[in-house]
Amino acid sequence: MHKGFLKAGHLPTLFASFLYFDLSFMVWVLLGPLGVAIAKALHLDPAHKGLMVATPVLVGAALRVVLGLLVDRFKAKRVGIGAQVVVIAGLIAAWAIGIDSFAATLLLGCVLGLAGASFAVALPLASAWYPPEFQGTALGIAGAGNSGTVLAALFAPAMAIAFGWQNVVGLAAIPLIVALGVFIFAAKDSPNAPPPKPLAAYFELLKQADCWWFMFFYSVTFGGFVGLASSLTIYFNDAYALPPVIAGYCTAAVVFVGSMVRPLGGAVADRFGGVRALAVLYAVAACAFAAIAGGLPTIYLAMPVFVIGMLALGMGNGSVFQLVPQRFGREIGIMTGLVGMSGGVGGFYLASSLGYSKQLTGSYGAGFLVFALLAAVALVSISGVRRRWRTTWADLHGAARV
Repeated sequence: MHKGFLKAGHLPTLFASFLYFDLSFMVWVLLGPLGVAIAKALHLDPAHKGLMVATPVLVGAALRVVLGLLVDRFKAKRVGIGAQVVVIAGLIAAWAIGIDSFAATLLLGCVLGLAGASFAVALPLASAWYPPEFQGTALGIAGAGNSGTVLAALFAPAMAIAFGWQNVVGLAAIPLIVALGVFIFAAKDSPNAPPPKPLAAYFELLKQADCWWFMFFYSVTFGGFVGLASSLTIYFNDAYALPPVIAGYCTAAVVFVGSMVRPLGGAVADRFGGVRALAVLYAVAACAFAAIAGGLPTIYLAMPVFVIGMLALGMGNGSVFQLVPQRFGREIGIMTGLVGMSGGVGGFYLASSLGYSKQLTGSYGAGFLVFALLAAVALVSISGVRRRWRTTWADLHGAARV
């Protein structure tokens, strides 16, 4: 890490943002690692399992826009505290009342979706403290809270066997309470945060092509990451007959790789340029998921390919957000919400499409193949906009860094 980075921002806020994001993400994907136990208890078919794990992702996507608007107007710390209190209350209520139907799991998924919207709080809070040359690294560290998905995959299946899956829902509130305490005492809003804008100004962003490009690019990288984090425990259990706990461990290993390399993706983009980094990463992801779609007969062959694909997606998440503050630094709050929303939509598509692919064709291959094609489209697209970005962004931060 560049020594100037340690002096450039506010480290307590960066740590609090990471922890807040990390444990919120743990809760956001909780239904995925618990999916095998829930499906057995409620007798769910593959399509219902896919929709169950995809619902928190979709709701989180929509609420990211809402929280992005609130952050821009009321500051990130205040909004973050309020959102976390609602999630904690929802988990405790779900545990106390009980979950005895598919509809109830979808309702719980809506509550968990608010935890996923923490993205729109943590990243602007951290970003506002750092200058452009350290945006990739700072947002990579804060965004490494993706690693919370590892905690869910690692511990939830075993805890479900030991305590019952409904009790795991209630126990999940405990680490959130700890994270909330740290957030209250350590996080601080930057005095350099841009002033709020009229609501109508936000819709102007949707008229700009660059906004839509960023939304698409992140829907592939983050959508792939969170979609797999939500679905792989069920997939490994179904496709390779792994016991739920072993399937959770395999999921945790894959997701750990993707979450830990997000800061590396931001740092690489700082060093070599975000567009160049994304072009390579999309190519790797497209090849990896095309191979998975073709069918890998054993878990020993599948795991390395999933790890390679998740490496590309995780680094891609950091690379996209190295570019966003350069282009939309004064609208970072709402852009974080919009881009984060698109990532959630991508995750909802992948998680739900895998379930429907299995339901309709008897195989997950079609779902993985379409996602590989989307990564290929992203590769062609990022290469296509490179020249225009070099020209139009030169006046802002220099074409070489793009």
